[in-house]
Amino acid sequence: MELNREHFRAIIFHNFRRGLSRQECFDELNSLYSDKAPSYSTVKNWYNEFNRGRCSIQDESRAGRPKSVVVPEKINAVRELIKQDRHVTYREIEASLDISMTSINKILHEHLSVKKICSRWIPHNLTNAQKKARVDWCKEMLEKYIQGTSKAVYNIYTGDESWIYAYEPETKQQSTVWVFQDEAKPTKVVRGRSTSKQMIACFFGINGHVATVALEQRRTVNSEWYTTICLPEVIGEIRKKQKNRRIILHHDNASSHTSTQTKAFLTERKIELMGHPPRSGNNLSASQGVDKHFPSDEKVLKSENICEISPVLNPNLNLIENSWGIL
Repeated sequence: MELNREHFRAIIFHNFRRGLSRQECFDELNSLYSDKAPSYSTVKNWYNEFNRGRCSIQDESRAGRPKSVVVPEKINAVRELIKQDRHVTYREIEASLDISMTSINKILHEHLSVKKICSRWIPHNLTNAQKKARVDWCKEMLEKYIQGTSKAVYNIYTGDESWIYAYEPETKQQSTVWVFQDEAKPTKVVRGRSTSKQMIACFFGINGHVATVALEQRRTVNSEWYTTICLPEVIGEIRKKQKNRRIILHHDNASSHTSTQTKAFLTERKIELMGHPPRSGNNLSASQGVDKHFPSDEKVLKSENICEISPVLNPNLNLIENSWGIL
């Protein structure tokens, strides 16, 4: 039979009662059990305990957490917390289960194999037919512009309208959720509109930002505004640098972009249309390049004063890298 700690403590207690010294007790244990015998410091400590009147050889109960809480019960409890709230934090798990940060980290990553990632923004939940239309359009553009190497890409200007919010309802970091190993990455449909906001139209070419046109408050985007204010200003900016350059316009299928008035305006100005698949707003570089280029701690973006937004807009747009390609 292999002796455990309590067996050795019983032998030490017996030797203590026999009147053996600490050294004599240690020598006897060492001669009988060699390397399995307890150390001299262990013998000494137990002699001290017995001298103080202790008679029990059992471990005394200790206050605080046990040495290890990474047990099936705790692992399952953490799993349930994550399933109930995918945004749950380390602090909340610690408060709920009374376990250390180290143990939480071990449970999350070694036992549950979860990781916390941001939700990916998507403009719409597309049908299979719409997804196919996007793929077909992209293939067509790649072929037409020779994988983006054609000189014609320098004639493409992409633009779209976008809301600039005075208050961001939820940051990217706030949208992070725990994901188990066999689960798909989370997505979320583009945010709802806040009460304080301004609509702007941004246009880019392959060399960067071309023009930004703000919509006057309480006005809606329509063909009249698009053809009499927005596009003339954009075309004017392009012509300042390239007076006779061919212009290929890339915008989405919004009603103001596809109306008879807009088509007539583009035909009159000899501006070509690039085309665009339905419900594919995130194929537009301009759609994806505006609001993410503001500092997250910018006080103006937390303000309710919409008039303060415009002064912040233009300097940040000028910082956007000149990396706007065809696709």
